[in-house]
Amino acid sequence: MAIVHCGSLIFSEIQAILFDKDGTLADSQQFLKALAERRSHLINAQVPTVQSALLDAFGLRQGQLDPAGLMAVGTRLENEIAAAVCLAQKGHDWIEAKTIAQSVLGEADRSLPRKASLTPPFEGALPLLKSLAALGLKLGILSADSQENVQDFVAYYQLAPYLKLQMGTPNGLSKPDPQLLKMACEALGVSPATTIVVGDSQADMQLAHTGGAIAAVGVTWGGTHPNSLADADIILDRFDEIQAWARL
Repeated sequence: MAIVHCGSLIFSEIQAILFDKDGTLADSQQFLKALAERRSHLINAQVPTVQSALLDAFGLRQGQLDPAGLMAVGTRLENEIAAAVCLAQKGHDWIEAKTIAQSVLGEADRSLPRKASLTPPFEGALPLLKSLAALGLKLGILSADSQENVQDFVAYYQLAPYLKLQMGTPNGLSKPDPQLLKMACEALGVSPATTIVVGDSQADMQLAHTGGAIAAVGVTWGGTHPNSLADADIILDRFDEIQAWARL
């Protein structure tokens, strides 16, 4: 166990820290922006006049990605459903709308370079992970991204020595469902009451509270506005505001 300082807050008896990936550990904004544009362009090629509605649904407005929007915090399935809703509103029946959305999102994924290669860890992420892992804290990723993308990110940047859990969001579950925190803590062999959740979205904060984590730590270095982290116990701007010491 360790004593963990998160800004002005101090937590003792900490066993684990769970990090969100995109926007928290990984600088993914430019990739997600490009993916949203590619998805909307490909769908619009089949269903003209839908592109504007798609971009708005994905959370890309006036050329800027909303860190609290669908692309940033939603699951792949939720993105497919949002695209299908836009198509249904243009007159397509629901089955056809879902089929088009699923097909085009897959094509968009394949048309862009490997996600991990374009979503590097933020400066400061690796030193923090190293220092926390050295104290024996159990660290993990709990992400809305797919399991494959989470594992690829960890492998590409050689983070496996520091992360005991690499967890994406399975189909049927999405943040802030507390079941996700329960599953993550069970996999690490810890209690939520000794676990800190660190993330850049309100969904992360709600997951922490409803799942019984000791703290919900919101971060803004990925572009999230503090107003989007209303349920955070504390909001941090820098990686070095998280520090830990071994409990004597």
